[in-house]
Amino acid sequence: MANIVQFENVGLRYGAGEETLCDVSFTLRSGQFYFLTGASGAGKTSLLKLLYLSQRPSRGIIRLFGEDAVILPRDRLPGFRRRIGVVFQDFRLIPHLSAADNIALPLRVAGMAESEIARAVREMLTWIGLSERAGARPATLSGGEQQRVAIARSVIARPELLVADEPTGNVDPVMAERLLHLFNSLHRLGTTVVMATHDWHLIERIPSAHHMHLERGRLVDAQWPDLPPPSPPPSPAAPPRSTTVRSGL
Repeated sequence: MANIVQFENVGLRYGAGEETLCDVSFTLRSGQFYFLTGASGAGKTSLLKLLYLSQRPSRGIIRLFGEDAVILPRDRLPGFRRRIGVVFQDFRLIPHLSAADNIALPLRVAGMAESEIARAVREMLTWIGLSERAGARPATLSGGEQQRVAIARSVIARPELLVADEPTGNVDPVMAERLLHLFNSLHRLGTTVVMATHDWHLIERIPSAHHMHLERGRLVDAQWPDLPPPSPPPSPAAPPRSTTVRSGL
């Protein structure tokens, strides 16, 4: 199993203040599921920004897909970013596009035929329970609906690496379970998933997942609270076939 990401003594500093991340080293293996935890301000979002190439480190080495991401030429960034799906805390939907067109964006960028895009988007909208809102613009959607659209857009092309920053924070528990099921299905199909979360009940749903825990910008051994035995999860719908789109689009 190949390494998809390697961090070696990575530090990140904004301006002249203290380092937000300090001597962070880890390896992510292809096709594995990782939970990232830590208190607010521990550096989770900063670490995720480094993973999806929104930020460059102040020091250290980051290797992504086998290449040095720190010195990656700017003209190669778009190609790398198409291999990464990102679920942002603030959704980042394009306001003048409908829910369906927001979801379709990665497939259009990849040059997929419109007939295939339409089928894939229909399936994804059905799976997230928003078929009747396909033509709605983001401003008319609730926060939870916007989150579902953002997640659908991030996973529809089945990226090699999926980075999710608190993806279930604005949805109800049943939908959170369904979204986690989709992430886990992508992981089983070969996508490496990194999900930042505070929800211990979601963490316990995937006992095979790896755990990374940040404290004050440093990775430390996770201290897990005693949890009650998990209750049986609801039976989620099968993930849409669109998640089988070839990696790297």
